[in-house]
Amino acid sequence: MTTTPPNAEVSLGMPQLPAPDYPADVRARLEADAKEIIGRYPGSRSALLPLLHLVQSEEGFVSRTGMAFCAELLELTTAEVTAVATFYSMYRRKQGGDYQVGVCTNTLCAVMGGDAIFDALKEHLGVGNNETTEDGKVTLEHIECNAACDFAPVVMVNWEFFDNQTPDSAKRLVDDLREGGTVQPTRGAPLCTYKETARILAGFPDERPGAVEATGGAGPASLVGLRLAKGEAPQRVVRPRDGAHPQNESQPGAAEEGE
Repeated sequence: MTTTPPNAEVSLGMPQLPAPDYPADVRARLEADAKEIIGRYPGSRSALLPLLHLVQSEEGFVSRTGMAFCAELLELTTAEVTAVATFYSMYRRKQGGDYQVGVCTNTLCAVMGGDAIFDALKEHLGVGNNETTEDGKVTLEHIECNAACDFAPVVMVNWEFFDNQTPDSAKRLVDDLREGGTVQPTRGAPLCTYKETARILAGFPDERPGAVEATGGAGPASLVGLRLAKGEAPQRVVRPRDGAHPQNESQPGAAEEGE
């Protein structure tokens, strides 16, 4: 027979109390924005994803209050909203920093140095995965593929690209973020805070000067397949290791590697 230690906390299995509502002024502002979002869709429940970004832009994460707000406006259950909010990794479940620093640790980025970058940042910042620095500036996480393999290893800050990183450049990056210095992504729009990013993802315009005009496309390695399909790039035939001639070597337009 086991006994519970006298100082141990005992869970009685009591259900959580209902989530508190937003203050009246905040709720009125969010309702106006929410109605604009819902009006974009023929079915109201289709607005759930941008609504979750909207409440995230208010608190910096999707709180129980935010999920109850979405459920009420879309006539869904909180369980339905929670299922969606916990499925997508772009929705935080707890308060985080002004800058979400994600290090890609998927295969190619990891091989090219992503794992080393992630380990260096954990030590440099004194935080683990999905933890936030004491000053509330940076939340560190490892993330999956960002479809930028030709720029590996890639670090993202609030979903903007910082390409071809090294442990040293990544440490300088987070230091600049914490010190309030000017940080410019490798490509894409100028950097803004996590809450501001969430509002943009909710579908509201980015009104910062030059932000809309800023762009960043894929690199040459990412686009070579498209160029081949359009006939804009010379085709290459790579010889098998045994030296045998591939069957399609004589096809028009094919050129041997190295020619």
